[in-house]
Amino acid sequence: MNAPIIFPPAPQFSGGPSDALQRKEPSGPKSFFEKMLDETERRLKEADHAILKLGQGRSQDLHDVMIAMEKADLSLRLLVQVRNKMVDAYQEIMRMQV
Repeated sequence: MNAPIIFPPAPQFSGGPSDALQRKEPSGPKSFFEKMLDETERRLKEADHAILKLGQGRSQDLHDVMIAMEKADLSLRLLVQVRNKMVDAYQEIMRMQV
């Protein structure tokens, strides 16, 4: 004989649609750039930490240090390029005649 199939209870939502809208993160160029800046800062700190560990002898893996440094370098380069594009777009908008 087959055992009965037991489904888990349905999730209960306490808030209405307005709660979901309030929790939604803002979108746009400012929040995008802030996220990129935070990510770049995090990668730079990781690279610094990896270099410090290697210098103190707590780590022997030079490959991980180099990878962390390259990630930080690429993140910083990308951040600068995005900033340059945003400045160019702003300047182009300011040149438009109304």
